[in-house]
Amino acid sequence: MRSLPERPSLPWYVAPLPRTLEEIGLRFAWLIVAINLLGTAFGFWYYGFHPVPLSDPLITGQFALEPAVMWPLVPDSPVATLFIAGAFAAWKLGRPQEWLTALAFFGCLKLGFWTPYTLLVFRADFSYLHWAMYNFLFWSHLAMVVQAFVLYRFADFPVRAVAVALGWYALNDVVDYFVPVVGTPHHTLVPAEEITSSGVVHTSPAHEYAAAGAVVLTLLATFLALSTRVKTLEARLR
Repeated sequence: MRSLPERPSLPWYVAPLPRTLEEIGLRFAWLIVAINLLGTAFGFWYYGFHPVPLSDPLITGQFALEPAVMWPLVPDSPVATLFIAGAFAAWKLGRPQEWLTALAFFGCLKLGFWTPYTLLVFRADFSYLHWAMYNFLFWSHLAMVVQAFVLYRFADFPVRAVAVALGWYALNDVVDYFVPVVGTPHHTLVPAEEITSSGVVHTSPAHEYAAAGAVVLTLLATFLALSTRVKTLEARLR
């Protein structure tokens, strides 16, 4: 078994997990990859790609509401779990990719916090969800945050990689909330916004609450990625 990456002495806010939890994640990386791939498949189904059941249209849900050209920017959480599955797999294969790891960090931190945030802010509007699904969405997304804080063990977060991740998630914020380019804003549907025959009505202040959470979390991910870079370099110079 390959040795685990060293654990540098970093401030709690960039390395908040206990060593034991980090090393469980690293030792069982292939299991983490498999779980995230399953999460990606479920996520695409949740957004409306329905190969099963056969009685459903193949494209339904939010995918059916969005222009096809914007589909890559719609399923935020499934793309984030795909990024982190790829990041762990690349590391296990001995070919870690800094840009992919940075995308995984941003995605899992941002969507891992944004979904519980919206579930709490719009809790009354999510009353249609079965309690089991509500809790599954809440805790499974927080688990994405936990995974994000393991990545520093094999990532350096160079500025170019952080720029790639910031560019992708800033683009997401722009088209999701401010300048949709095609159609209306493309953020994950929240039940406080009405769906009509002409599309989604981006009701105020629900739209602004969702946007505020996304933008703040993009900034937080940028701060933490660059802080991890700086603090890791400082630790190496001691």
